[in-house]
Amino acid sequence: MQVPLLLLPVLFLLQRILSTLARKENFPCFEQIKPRDHREGDLIIGGFFPLYLMAVKSFPGTEHPHKECNSHQWLHKNYQQVLALMFAVEEINRDPSLLPNTTLGFHIYDSYHSDARTLESSLRWLSGQGQTIPNYSCERQDKSLAVIGGATSALSVQMGTLLELYRFPQVSYGPFDPALSNKVQFPSLYQISPQDSSLHLGIIQLLLYFSWTWVGLVVPDDMRSEKFLWDMGEEMRRNKACVAFTEKIPVSERCHEESQVAFMPRIMASSAKVIIIHGDTDSLMILRYSQPPTISLWKIWIITSHWDVTMRPHNHDGDTFLGALIFSHQTSEIPGFKAFLKAVTLAKYPGDIFLKSFWVSAFECPDEPDKLEREDCPLNASLEMLPLHYFDMTMLSLSYYVYSAVYAVAWALHEMLQSRPEVESERDERFLAPQHWQLHSSLRNTDFNNTAEAHVVLDEEKNPVAKYDILNFALKSNYDEVLVKVGQFVPQDPLGHDFTICEKNIYSNWLDLKTLQAVCTEHCGSGFRKVAQEGKPVCCFDCVQCPEGEISNQRDMDSCMKCPEDQYPNRGKDRCLPKAVTFLSVEEPLGWTLTCMALSFSLLTLLILILFIKHQDTPIVKANNRVLSYTLLISLIFCFLCSLLFIGRPTTVTCLLRQTTFGIVFTVAVSSILAKTIMVVLAFKATRPGSRIRMWVQPSVANSLVLICSGIQVILCGIWLGILPPFLGTDPHSEPGHIIIECKEGSSIAFYCVLGYMGVLALASFIVAFLVRNLPDTFNEAKFITFSMLVFCSVWVCFLPTYQGSKGKAMVAMEVFAILASSIGILGCIFIPKSYVILIRPDRNALEGLRNKADLRAKNFVPKVLPKA
Repeated sequence: MQVPLLLLPVLFLLQRILSTLARKENFPCFEQIKPRDHREGDLIIGGFFPLYLMAVKSFPGTEHPHKECNSHQWLHKNYQQVLALMFAVEEINRDPSLLPNTTLGFHIYDSYHSDARTLESSLRWLSGQGQTIPNYSCERQDKSLAVIGGATSALSVQMGTLLELYRFPQVSYGPFDPALSNKVQFPSLYQISPQDSSLHLGIIQLLLYFSWTWVGLVVPDDMRSEKFLWDMGEEMRRNKACVAFTEKIPVSERCHEESQVAFMPRIMASSAKVIIIHGDTDSLMILRYSQPPTISLWKIWIITSHWDVTMRPHNHDGDTFLGALIFSHQTSEIPGFKAFLKAVTLAKYPGDIFLKSFWVSAFECPDEPDKLEREDCPLNASLEMLPLHYFDMTMLSLSYYVYSAVYAVAWALHEMLQSRPEVESERDERFLAPQHWQLHSSLRNTDFNNTAEAHVVLDEEKNPVAKYDILNFALKSNYDEVLVKVGQFVPQDPLGHDFTICEKNIYSNWLDLKTLQAVCTEHCGSGFRKVAQEGKPVCCFDCVQCPEGEISNQRDMDSCMKCPEDQYPNRGKDRCLPKAVTFLSVEEPLGWTLTCMALSFSLLTLLILILFIKHQDTPIVKANNRVLSYTLLISLIFCFLCSLLFIGRPTTVTCLLRQTTFGIVFTVAVSSILAKTIMVVLAFKATRPGSRIRMWVQPSVANSLVLICSGIQVILCGIWLGILPPFLGTDPHSEPGHIIIECKEGSSIAFYCVLGYMGVLALASFIVAFLVRNLPDTFNEAKFITFSMLVFCSVWVCFLPTYQGSKGKAMVAMEVFAILASSIGILGCIFIPKSYVILIRPDRNALEGLRNKADLRAKNFVPKVLPKA
């Protein structure tokens, strides 16, 4: 085999380094490492598996670096990958339909989870017979066809860099890495694992199921993890979850002894209770071989598929990651594999150097051949006897892909041999022996079902998306460790059916998953909303109560929502309650009080009217224009009664009648007072000799004045009703928890015009009465009218601003009170004194008895106050 001349210096330098490392005499601590195990056959498959972990110490620079002096530890569970290759090769050799008349063999090399050791093993594979001679093969006939290896992306790259020089086919069984799909850089590398492009979606669904929004991420510092971090970050932001911290483990420190105590304490110190670990066994080895503090018992670990959380050194306990939830690739059960594992013993494979070393380490046997027969290390011990952290009798995903990779190479070789033309001369051995580079076309088109009827393809464009079983790292009742399936994530299934979990089957160590709060801030309950904390992730927030009129009926709401107008928030502000319909009812104390007042004073007014009618011929009644007095009393009765239109449930009819009836009857009352006042003035004017005003002192004039003034108000009310009349409406805002049924004015301008006109009449009555208050007449009403109009105007002047500032029932009650107060003021100031005279002092109601008093008042009268005729 030849390579370009430019690469010869590199290979020569590599050979010199390896030769230097192999000089036993320079390093007394040198440990002789047997590099490979093999089984010969017509054609050979190479297998590169990380069976040992080699610790790496820092290089002080004071002595020559030599890795042989570093300690090694068995990675016992990885030996299942070797057994998967052996099982597949034995099956293929027994199958007459696959590679007939051809026997497969294998050479197995240990890659040590080390870049340097992987390169060394690759060079031994290329050179043959365990030698490390660059660009030279010690084999007489090269029967090596393909390499199966690369448990991790880093190891695949190291192998691929060297094997690519000779176009050796390499089938990587480690996790799928998009970087290895670059056919310009790695044209001879094939990946058999399915793609993990949907892994982050499954993890997010698990987080959402348990409402975990505050999580930590631990990943190796490589490109594959950067892609995972990007996908997780985008999906977490979309689902309002946050990353508490991101711990990136440098690839150079994955097995560094001095770094084993550095990462785990930082992870444990985080406030995040849920930790997501993504990576492979190689890159995260430092975590598994670190001894974390006991606080780890209070963490939930979510592990991605290619990190075997159960694997650990024999001197470390397994409590650290108990309860972990593991996303493991779904794989089909390979028939006969478990029986094969049960039958594996030293006696069955006496020449397997790796099996012997595994047996000695796993069963803690003395490393002396003559003592392996002792009772404490029987040759026929079974792998079933080993605990889970040493060996798993269930085929692991990496072993499954090793098994499928062997079959992929076998089928590709079978297709290549079947397509070769028949050779007449069997003496041409060089033609008969296939070359490794000839296998590529068949490998690229490999498409078959393995013995478990699972589809296998090496074309990365057809490579399917992985399906996942969700496993739980648990303890059985006898304290044996076990992996239990508690759910699955199948991205190909419809949304809503792609993720399932059986929560009751989850063993979570000391934690209760139902009550675990993996959040930055405790949840905001119903009735509260979230307010982001400045400078912190969106998962960190404060909780503030919803403002008045708004609710939040779910926890962790970003904003509160308003209740419909016919509903109101309850005290907890977590739900809306139907508002009760309310109005100024007779049944409530205020309505009942106002109703009693209206009825009482209307009855009192009626009694006074009856009293005046009964004593209509007495001087006090006759002197004050009986017709106007009767009109005023009747209008006051209606004024008191019209207030009842404002009490009780409003209707369309009462809304139309309320303000208009009040305006008209009050206008009649005020017009009557104005007419009485004017008639007093005219009466005194007419007493002068030769006065022409005497003709106006007639009852018809007063009645006409009342009719004209009232008619104007009737016209105003008619226009109001015709253009924009009052209507029935609701007020859902004035009283919390209530919808007030009320009458709307329709036109505020018309309403204030009615009040304004009535106010003008009242003001005119007040001014005229004030001017004639001192006229010398025994029954002069000017003083009483002045006081009544003063009360009337005061009430309505106070009413207007208060009415504007009131809403709902208070506004209605205020108007009723103003109606009653002004009516009582008129009744009390004008008619109560007269009633007192009629009932209590009848002597003052006699004409003869009052003449002397009238003469006395006439003497004291000052004429200058009267206007000139």
